[in-house]
Amino acid sequence: MPEYKYTAIDRTGAQTTGKIEAANDGQARQKLMAKGLMVTTLVGDSGAAKPAAGTPSAPAKKSFGFGGKVTQDDVTVMTRQLATLITAGLPLLRALELIHKQERNPIFKAVLADIAASVSQGNNLSEALQAHPKVFDKLFVNMVRAGEAGGVLDKVLDRLAKFREKAQRIQKKVKSAMVYPGVVMSVAIIIVYILMVKVVPSFQKLLSAQKMNLPPLTQFVVGISRALTDFWYVTPVVIFGLYFGAKSWLATDKGKELFDRAIFRLPKIGTFVQIVSVSRFARTFGTLMASGVPILQSISITRDTLENVVIAKSLERVHDRVRDGEPLSVPLEQSGVFPQMVTSMIQVGEETGQLPEMLNRVADIYDEEVDNAVTALTSIIEPVLIVFLAVVVGTIVLAMFLPLIALITKMTGG
Repeated sequence: MPEYKYTAIDRTGAQTTGKIEAANDGQARQKLMAKGLMVTTLVGDSGAAKPAAGTPSAPAKKSFGFGGKVTQDDVTVMTRQLATLITAGLPLLRALELIHKQERNPIFKAVLADIAASVSQGNNLSEALQAHPKVFDKLFVNMVRAGEAGGVLDKVLDRLAKFREKAQRIQKKVKSAMVYPGVVMSVAIIIVYILMVKVVPSFQKLLSAQKMNLPPLTQFVVGISRALTDFWYVTPVVIFGLYFGAKSWLATDKGKELFDRAIFRLPKIGTFVQIVSVSRFARTFGTLMASGVPILQSISITRDTLENVVIAKSLERVHDRVRDGEPLSVPLEQSGVFPQMVTSMIQVGEETGQLPEMLNRVADIYDEEVDNAVTALTSIIEPVLIVFLAVVVGTIVLAMFLPLIALITKMTGG
């Protein structure tokens, strides 16, 4: 029976080498996995290892590019399942096979097949995940890599699953808060459009028959109505032009930075954005630090996960100053972006050697602040939208009734 030389990592994270007899390299891997060993290299008589029999096969280093169709919910559920299976004592490859078998999303199923095939060939899980950057971001890959290096992959996956679950919970709260304003604005636009293309022209015909001079406000509204009806094809062009123009401008670094700075200055909305961003910063940074990722690398990864350019750029300067030997809390405080309470708690965490715990505590506090901020923002947006709708519709109605009032006054001799 052939003999294989192997290098593997045991459940404690220690590296071990040895030899094992098996009919083929697939059987050799299965024997080693049954012993709780994660194979990193396996060399037989041919000097190369092949995928184990019975495992899903796909190019190990090929990215499918299907990230847009694999939802964040899919990845979160997979992370939770993988953490549970590995914690229960299942070997990594067996856990991946089980998750692959029950996955219903065909695109994600193909990604999982590729990951399992890559792991069966001796690659680490982090290397297999790195081949799919559109599905697994830098945060995910680096945390898994840190877990593999420290022999605590099960704990890191559990921590990563909790992180993703909390992040998605916050994201859903923010999105749900925007549903009502979105619906009101959509209804308002539809109502105004119907008034301008259906109601106003009818009034305009009635007033034209009277051959009277129209007030300036009425002339303005009638002019807009005529433009919308006579040149209706221009409306979708303008709408799409504005949409894609704004999207292209926001895609540039300068445009995104100017937009984020403007949002930061808005009353209430700026505070809301700051709370959400600080919560995400603390949760991401604390999770990375607790997983064993070095502080400079943690800052860089956290910066890449933040959507707000203002805070992301401030973290670039923080990274450089921490690299030069300054404590984290000092450049954070001087950036002017982070609240005093956050920098004070981080300073305490540094002094007591409990920075990851303190960061996660900050994240918990700000998660509750997000709830309060969502409620406060919604309570402000609702009356503002109602007043806006009333002003727009009221202006149109007033513009139509002003000449009627003048006509009635003239007829009654008032």
